[in-house]
Order: sequence, then C-alpha cells, then structure tokens
Amino acid sequence: MSETAADDQDTPETSRADAVIDRVLSRAGTAVAEGGTAATDYDGDQYDREERAALRRVANLSTELEDITEVEYRQLRLEKVVLVGQWSHGTSEDAEISLRELAALAETAGSEVLDGVLQRRPHPDPATYIGKGKAHEVRDIVAAVGADTVIVNDDLAPSQRRALEDVVKVKVIDRTALILDIFAQHAKSKEGKAQVELAQLEYLLPRLRGWGESMSRQAGGQVGGAGAGMGSRGPGETKIELDRRRIHTRMAQLRRDIKAMEPARAVRRERRLGLPNVAIVGYTNAGKSSILNRVTGAGVLVENALFATLDPTVRRSQTPDGREFTVSDTVGFVRDLPHQLVAAFASTLEEVAHADLMLHVVDASHPDPESQIRAVREVLADVPGADQVKEVLVLNKADIADPETLLRLRGRREITIEVSALTGEGIEELMELIGRELPRPEIPVDVVVPYTRGDLVSEVHRHGEVLAQSHVPEGTHLSALVDAGLAARLEEAGVPSASV
Repeated sequence: MSETAADDQDTPETSRADAVIDRVLSRAGTAVAEGGTAATDYDGDQYDREERAALRRVANLSTELEDITEVEYRQLRLEKVVLVGQWSHGTSEDAEISLRELAALAETAGSEVLDGVLQRRPHPDPATYIGKGKAHEVRDIVAAVGADTVIVNDDLAPSQRRALEDVVKVKVIDRTALILDIFAQHAKSKEGKAQVELAQLEYLLPRLRGWGESMSRQAGGQVGGAGAGMGSRGPGETKIELDRRRIHTRMAQLRRDIKAMEPARAVRRERRLGLPNVAIVGYTNAGKSSILNRVTGAGVLVENALFATLDPTVRRSQTPDGREFTVSDTVGFVRDLPHQLVAAFASTLEEVAHADLMLHVVDASHPDPESQIRAVREVLADVPGADQVKEVLVLNKADIADPETLLRLRGRREITIEVSALTGEGIEELMELIGRELPRPEIPVDVVVPYTRGDLVSEVHRHGEVLAQSHVPEGTHLSALVDAGLAARLEEAGVPSASV
C-alpha cells in the first residue's frame, strides 16, 4: 500500500507504508473493533440481532456477467473489497481514521476488506479520481488479493467511476453508494424503506448507463424497412429515456407516500403532548441505542456495526423525582452523509426539532471525537429548529477512553457528562441531569378534583409537579405546578379550593 502518489522505494517510505497497512487493516481505534458486541441486561433479548445475523451474504454465488461494460446498473457486489482513499489537507492520521471508518462501513455492508490504498494529491484527478498511474497500481493489488470490488472513500462522478472501472476491471462504487446499501439492508419500517428507496433513486438517476441507439424502443420509417409511415420515423424513445421517466414517476410517488405519512407522525406526537421529550443524536455507533436502553429499558437492537439503528424509536422513562418523559432514538450520522439521505430522512430528523432536550452521544474512545461532533452538527444545521434545542454532550465509553481526550472534551462550553452504557457508570448522574435540564411545569393550580376524575389526578402526578395533596369530602385537594393544557382541564373539571 502506498501513502503517496509517488513510487518512492526508499526503505523509510516502505516501512511507513507497512505501518499504515497495519493500522488500516487492524480495526484498532475504529468505530467497529474486533469481536462482538457485549450486551447488558438493559439491552433485552436482542431478537433483531439474531434476525439480522441469520441473513448474511454468501460469497461467490453470483451469476452476473464478468464484463462490466455489458450492464447499465447492477446491485452492489460487496464480498471482497479493496479500499481507495485520498487526502489533500489535514494530517496522515486523519486520512487513516477516515479510511478505517470506510473499512467499518464496508464490513457492516457484509464485505471482507482485503487491502487499502491512501494517496496524497492536491485535488482529485478529473478522469480517474486517483490518476492513471495509481489506477494501474490499484488494478495490480486487486488482481493480487482476488478482490471483486473497489470502494472509493469519496463521491465519484459517473465518468470517473466508469473510467476507473475500465482500468481496474472490477466493480467500483463510492462512499455514497456504500452508505445507501447499508441503509437499504437495515430499513424495516414502511416509512424507512420509502425514504431509502427515494435516496437510492436520486443517486441512481444521473448514473444510468445505456448502449446508445441499439436501446431504441421504436424504429419506424427507413430504419424499420417497410416502416409504418408518417409519425413513426426516427429513433423514438430509447430505453435509458424510458428508465429515467419511470424513475421520475416512482420518485414522485415515494414523495407523496412519505408526505402522506406525516399526519400519522403528527398524531403520535400529539399523544405524547404534555410529556417532555429527549432526543438522542450522535455519530453512528457512538452508543445511542445502548444509552436508550439504559435510560428506558427499551431493549432495542444493539450491534457493533455502523447504522445498526435506522428506524426511530420512542420510549418512556421517569426522572428521579418521578416526572415522565419520552426518549427518541434517531438515525446515526456520519462524516459527509449523502445529501440524498439527509433530504429523504428530513421527516425522521424533525423529531430533534420538537425535543425539549438533546442528548448528543459522543464516542469518547474514538481517536478524533471532535470531528464526529462537527459532522453531527453539520447535519443538524439542515434541520429547522434543531439549533434552538438545549444540547448535552454525553461522553460515552468513558471506561475505555483516553484520559487526555476526556480532559479535552470536558473543557468544551457545552454541558458534558461522562458515562459508560456498557458498565452503567454515570447513568444515575445522567438521569439526574435530565431531570434538572428538562423544562418544568410553571402554572400553579390549587383545586379540588372530584373523585370521579381520578384520571386527572394521575395525569398531574405524571406530567406535573405536586406540591401538596389531601383528601376532602368533595374530592382530592391538589396544589401543583402543571402546563397550560392540563391547567385548563383541571379548571374545567375541578372546584376551586377557596370555595370548598
């Protein structure tokens, strides 16, 4: 593996390249480390993990054509891959971390990473992205290790992908296609599947490939011999044009379907009205689902893989002083998240804008957690209203984090708290912090609620803050702090305490 574009054969350069290979292929310091995920009692039975593990890809069963020029589009073959990365600024360590993250993405998609190449260039080559010489070097690596796919750690133009395929002679995909493939595997809900399909079609549309005039669906007049006379001459609609029209039609239908699901989301949100909401956000595999399980006992899927959780989950919990609140787990973010996915999942991300408190879960054991924080905030900047939500940085995996990294993160201006979802360290302090930061009801009420309206008394205990309670012949005498809606219902159903 070469760290630069130059073919420097000096011994120091060779040693440095060998060291890079070891770090890239070791998984140390990546989002996905060797070994499985240690589930705790708070993670439940984890049936989804068994289901997902039962559907692993089986290699070398494909009957696809070997000549990549004979097809216009195929499903991704992710079995044995070689990674290609490029960097023009920053340090070599930053580039290696990014390539290791690409390796983790590839493994999550079901592939086996065989090798990786890092290249230093001031800007990508407009023809093959990595240049002709490096492309031939990648071709030799692919042939030597027996790979069938090359994954590029960047977005490729359609022309760059085709030109690189022509040189390396195997399938070439870019980072966006890889992430879309993972999302397609992990989507389970109807809305999630529709959002992923919409993002895939937006990505596919400019990348359709055709065979030229041989793909014509109509050929009248001189082309067809005897012909059908006037009105039928000319090449007609080509297959690629027909495919584009069908894709546009399908995308319009998906947008209508996703929009039609908005009322159902609004109804579910109305049912939670009156309960404070906490939204969990963060980089993929930072431990958001593990935190959710610790806080609520939800038992949602926990897996040591990127984008393990795709469909949002909402569960209830209680603060240490007894107030109920809801917790929303959102889809994980990643550096350079494809814009197609951000647009398609706008309806899912709006849960963050409606939250009263945002728990930004950070993997404190990652070599560069600050870059992950920046990546999350770049995505949230596109969500209207998300910047108005109070944010708490939850430094997860503190039990294995570097002390210097924790010290650096503690010095940030945001509220921070160190926890470990695996060991339970800091979870009690996190619950107390949530209780302090969640908005409290502010409207004082002093009423006697008839005994026939025990539901209102129960709601005051769940959603409000009871200051005093006693029983009188007319009903339950409550002195409490509640929100505006509950105060109106109490005033309508109750009797003012002064008149009792």
